[in-house]
Amino acid sequence: MAWNNNNRPAEADSARPLMSMSAVVMDTETTGLDTAKDRIVQIGAVKLVHGKLIEGELFDSLVNPGIPIPPASTEIHGITDQDVAGAPVLENCFRDYQSWAGLGLLVGYSIGFDIAVIKAEHARLGSSWTPPRSLDVRHLVQLVAPGHLYNSLESVAAWLGLDIENRHTGLGDAIATAHIFQALIPHLAGKSIFTLAEAERAVAGLSTRISGEVSAGWHDMAAGRAANADPILARIDSFPYRHRVGDLMQSPPVFVAATSRISNALDTMIDKGISSVFVKSAKPDAPPGILTERDLLRALKNQGVKLLTQKVGTHCVTPLISVEKSEFVYKAISLMASRGFRHLGVHDESGDIVGALSARDLLRQRSQDAYVLGQEIAHATTPAQLARIWPELASVARGLVAEDVDGREVAAIISRELRGLTRKACIIAEREMAEVGKGAPPVPYAMLVLGSGGRGESLLAMDQDNAIVFETGAPGGPADDWFAELGKRVSYILDSVGVPYCNGGIMASNADWRMDVDGWRERVASWISRSKPEDIMHSDIFFDCSAVHGQLSLLDQVRPSALDAAGKSVNFLKLMAMNASEIRPMIGWFGRFKLKDGRLDLKRGGLMPIFSTARLLAVKYGSSARSTPKRLEAIRAHLEATAHVADNLMEAHRLFLEAILNQQLRDVEAGIRPSNNVDPATLSALDRQDLKWALEQVSAIPDLLGNPRGAV
Repeated sequence: MAWNNNNRPAEADSARPLMSMSAVVMDTETTGLDTAKDRIVQIGAVKLVHGKLIEGELFDSLVNPGIPIPPASTEIHGITDQDVAGAPVLENCFRDYQSWAGLGLLVGYSIGFDIAVIKAEHARLGSSWTPPRSLDVRHLVQLVAPGHLYNSLESVAAWLGLDIENRHTGLGDAIATAHIFQALIPHLAGKSIFTLAEAERAVAGLSTRISGEVSAGWHDMAAGRAANADPILARIDSFPYRHRVGDLMQSPPVFVAATSRISNALDTMIDKGISSVFVKSAKPDAPPGILTERDLLRALKNQGVKLLTQKVGTHCVTPLISVEKSEFVYKAISLMASRGFRHLGVHDESGDIVGALSARDLLRQRSQDAYVLGQEIAHATTPAQLARIWPELASVARGLVAEDVDGREVAAIISRELRGLTRKACIIAEREMAEVGKGAPPVPYAMLVLGSGGRGESLLAMDQDNAIVFETGAPGGPADDWFAELGKRVSYILDSVGVPYCNGGIMASNADWRMDVDGWRERVASWISRSKPEDIMHSDIFFDCSAVHGQLSLLDQVRPSALDAAGKSVNFLKLMAMNASEIRPMIGWFGRFKLKDGRLDLKRGGLMPIFSTARLLAVKYGSSARSTPKRLEAIRAHLEATAHVADNLMEAHRLFLEAILNQQLRDVEAGIRPSNNVDPATLSALDRQDLKWALEQVSAIPDLLGNPRGAV
């Protein structure tokens, strides 16, 4: 029998936030402190599931060590030879423990000692051994309170204001350690330690302490991390993340009148080989419905053949639930799974039904086995549940990269879920405000996601760029105060689940990014008329926004007119061009990369000039597209001789996104906060060559804009 950890479960992902971590918290009592010779006399453990201590999920067992327990040890833990005389031997206890605990992250206080003792016990039993991935809570204490002598469970618990019971019993110490671990998480966040890998990386910096423990015979906690690193780029079925609903839908949609006979609808299904028809209501403004083969079978069982003469409208289901044709397929899977549907309508941007999507269509592409990411957000009701989304995004990104999925598609998926996280944070914050007596929103409002999230180009180094537009209300008035509180709560929730606060303050909690419709109109008009550098930056961010929650149409009362006004302002367009043409060269003498701290800032030197240029040209030529590739594609016809430059910029944009994403995945695994900076030393020779080509394309932007000095 071996207590191994060869099959690391998803819950131990490096990117998993500590606040939503699943783990076993374990403690042993022994015959002494010699890890090579002493034996286990008790094992106690509890389970954390998604960050919560699960009541009743306990493991508590005495162990017959096969040797006498010294009196000095009995004085500490109170366990005598008589107590363990009838207890199971260690091999049986290990088997029971493994069956209860499964495989995954192990947490403990001075856990390096426990692991070393367990390793020695395995050696005596002749069993194989693989150290589990583990965290020592004592190490985490040292990270947040360096220099303080918090060496015992009692002292740490007192410092954190926790009461502990049943000290020096395996189960009592495991429970105390679990509570301490939970209480440390906000303190670790204050040190910018959010994920498992970040905690492991920070602990590795305690080299003196770890060296001292190893010399005392404890398990080397730093070595355990390397031995149990995540597998490289696990593969997944990427189809649902690569394709849109429009790629699978059956079109044109088949409608029958509500006044038609069931027999006619059945004939239509048989003739066309379809499993449902959409039903057009007799009332002009009523939404359409749907009649499926399952509806007919149920009705036929109850009514027999007389059903065939009845009207379709008496048996159809209304309203028809539909999904936009541009949505990713995995979103449709999520909607079907969460609502128990087998059929959906497909609508276009105008809301018109343009196709049908069935479970049969999805089965045709093996999509039923897809990892349904969107369902997690839809079902989340607490910040801790939302915190599980970010590492799942990283896992999905790994799989997509492994299958050579276009980096722009990966960015679109990440952005879609960032917007979903923001929407759900709003819902949770609204509920919290109602629970504390602040009531419902005083007027209709819309939460906006700005910048790269709004464009659909976020990667894993995301932060909060959000704003609120509400129907009416003066600055500092009751409505504004209510939305200020909402903005603070939303920002706090997002930060706690892995989407950090915006360093530039571009958040709805800031009055500059929270206004009513009239206020936003005035603000955008002032940006366009004044055209200061900061005005250009703010308008750029705003032009990329998407409404994600609330009365989404409120954005339409501001954004289209703002884009139109900007497109007619020569001075504003000129300053946008100057801004886009401020290119920081990334290649120096002899074709070498110009690095800072060993890395290239590919956002500042690559992505930013491209998406700024695409935004400018979209504004100038009246395109409402938001994403950089769609903007460049939309304005190609206006560029004539320089259209090839736009094509090259689209390809460079893809290469930059993919280089940054790959670096972010490597950094997440190493416990480094993801950024937009890439280490060229980690790239293959071919990738470095492609990156140099992409950077060369950026230098053509001033010519594309018509004037190297930035005039349009």
